[in-house]
Amino acid sequence: MTVFTRTDDRLGEFALRPLDPDADADLLHSWVTHPGAAFWMMQDADVEQVRQEYRTIERHPHHDAFLGLAGGRPAFLVERYDPARVELVGLYEPRPGDVGMHFLCAPADAPVHGFTRAVITTVLAFLFADPSARRVVVEPDVRNAAVHALNAAVGFEVVGRIAKPEKDALLSVCTRDRFLSATRATRTTRTTRLTRGVTPC
Repeated sequence: MTVFTRTDDRLGEFALRPLDPDADADLLHSWVTHPGAAFWMMQDADVEQVRQEYRTIERHPHHDAFLGLAGGRPAFLVERYDPARVELVGLYEPRPGDVGMHFLCAPADAPVHGFTRAVITTVLAFLFADPSARRVVVEPDVRNAAVHALNAAVGFEVVGRIAKPEKDALLSVCTRDRFLSATRATRTTRTTRLTRGVTPC
């Protein structure tokens, strides 16, 4: 079931559907264990561990996951969570309407210029399609310079460095207005809204 679509002027249609931990486990395993996905921190996981990780997320009341499609083909992974209850508990001052996000692009033999930016634009458009969402909150590894630049390009502001158990992270936030200002020229198309999802705090 597709829950969101966005049409990129240059790269065509992007869509999201709920992740199926069982049916998608083999595909996800090939993505999260790829050398380019080191910051996802699942390099040594086997297929069953990946399956169990996403079964846990599927059952969680404040965390969910989606498979992203580009031109109808699986191309990226998205996680959405309530940062006041998952990932950032006690590490920042939550506000009403905060929603947390992780995303991962599939490894590509021939990278397409602008693809990753089109993906993050799609992810933020999806999150902000929920009128209760006011800010997107992210906590990438401080060493991940590529994602810091990408975040800045779509409207994120750095709040500061935080220490998580698994990494030192650069806490950053993006308001709806900053996202719209940064991506004003991008046309979006929306479809079905989710019937189940994270309730922002």
